[in-house]
Amino acid sequence: MKRKFVLPLFLLIQIIVVKTIGLFPDIVEHWYSKGFYPKVGFVSRKIFGNLPFSFGDVIYFILILLLFRWIWKHRIGFFKEWKANGLAILSWVSVFYFFFHLLWGMNYYRIPLHEKLQIKKEYSLAQLETFVEKMIVKTNELQLQITKNDSVAVVIPYSDEEIYNLALEGYKKLPNDLKEFHYEVKSIKKSLFSYPLSYMGFGGYLNPFTNEAQVNYLKPKYTSPLTTCHEMAHQTGIGSESECNFIGFVASAKNEDLYFQYSAYSFALRYGLRNLEKIEENRSKPFLEKINNGVLKNFEENEIFWKQYQTLINTFFEFFYDNFLKINQQKDGMEGYSKFVGLVIGYQKVYSHSNQSP
Repeated sequence: MKRKFVLPLFLLIQIIVVKTIGLFPDIVEHWYSKGFYPKVGFVSRKIFGNLPFSFGDVIYFILILLLFRWIWKHRIGFFKEWKANGLAILSWVSVFYFFFHLLWGMNYYRIPLHEKLQIKKEYSLAQLETFVEKMIVKTNELQLQITKNDSVAVVIPYSDEEIYNLALEGYKKLPNDLKEFHYEVKSIKKSLFSYPLSYMGFGGYLNPFTNEAQVNYLKPKYTSPLTTCHEMAHQTGIGSESECNFIGFVASAKNEDLYFQYSAYSFALRYGLRNLEKIEENRSKPFLEKINNGVLKNFEENEIFWKQYQTLINTFFEFFYDNFLKINQQKDGMEGYSKFVGLVIGYQKVYSHSNQSP
């Protein structure tokens, strides 16, 4: 067999193997998510965590330059040599596919968190409204405690690095039933691609090849504690976006720092209101009237930020990432981000009689 066919054929074999193994989440959970991955993740964070910059972003930048160079070099007669060029592209995809699943990606196929916790993700309208009421009370309370004025927006006084360090404290206080997601060896970076991430609509991401948590440092800082804890959840071996939102929420809410708690509860409140609107237009209106003006100013700050980056680029990447998640066992796609509300409601219902629930 000619060498140029080896990697494309290996890609096909990999897809079959990954999808077959993915049918057995118990095996993935035991051998990969709780066996191999924690070790490789720990080593990666040990190697790259102390670097003062994002090594993964630098690698991505170099690869993007090489890609453009390759496209430019083959621009003449590209389609005429479509077979050779197609095989070259598939070869690179094959390599990425292999290392992606080896170093992190198989976590998409582990046992869903709601099954392990034995909680229901589904909720009624009444349960959602009760949840929103609770979030309003807690968010208002924290906003007033921080600013001493219910009309003043919360401004976090910490540097990005201080936020990353404080985030560790929340993970130390995770409830006992979530202790498997304990966090070791910090590797959290300001993304060098924060401007592109803003246009793509992302607050951060995990580099699966270097295990560095990347945070978009341009977005409103009051959201950074939750975003940081969300990306750290990916580092602990969680693939699902809803589950990372849930763990990120719990880690932030359990943090003794008031700014982290505010970031958590205001985040949950925003998604709760959004889910009410999905059920029925203007359903959230009566609740909005109960929210402190200072909290609403933070919500407006966040909305204004993302609106300025709304372009066709954002639409394309939403479509791309939605389908990427669906291909990787996340059937809700981008909708999964808001599904964490169900996890919080279910978790609070089951653990409401203990000190475990946030």
